[in-house]
Amino acid sequence: MLFLAREDPDKEIHLYINSPGGLIYPGLAIYDTIQLIESPVSTICVGSTASLATVILAAGAPGRRYGLPSCTIHMHPAGGGIRGYAPDVEIQARELLRMQAKIHDILSNHTGQSVEKIAEDFDRDYFMDAQGGIEYGIIDEILTGPTEEEKKEQ
Repeated sequence: MLFLAREDPDKEIHLYINSPGGLIYPGLAIYDTIQLIESPVSTICVGSTASLATVILAAGAPGRRYGLPSCTIHMHPAGGGIRGYAPDVEIQARELLRMQAKIHDILSNHTGQSVEKIAEDFDRDYFMDAQGGIEYGIIDEILTGPTEEEKKEQ
């Protein structure tokens, strides 16, 4: 994205996402990059997004966040493999909760949902289809192919 934004800051960047998410810090680095660059970034869910991938999907430019008709959007509590000595586990757990609160704030900012609602929905696995993604404010539109009539006109 950084390269494309440097090449032509006015040109839209299309980010196709089919991801189970992943680690919080790298995911937030992608999120921050989308917010930093001047180029508008359209995000498109193809297949599914989960975890931080859902945050990245929601972070697209307003009006340019899309899902394909059969996509699945998934939110869930932050998780991590915490182990070690009790004081270290406590430190890591606090950091995980801090990151989860940050994710709630980010999603609230991009969806219009309250932080409280997002925290409640994050309490357990929360799945939605493309229409649910629109209603929640994660995507703006469902992309569909041309109709049979449009195909005939071509």
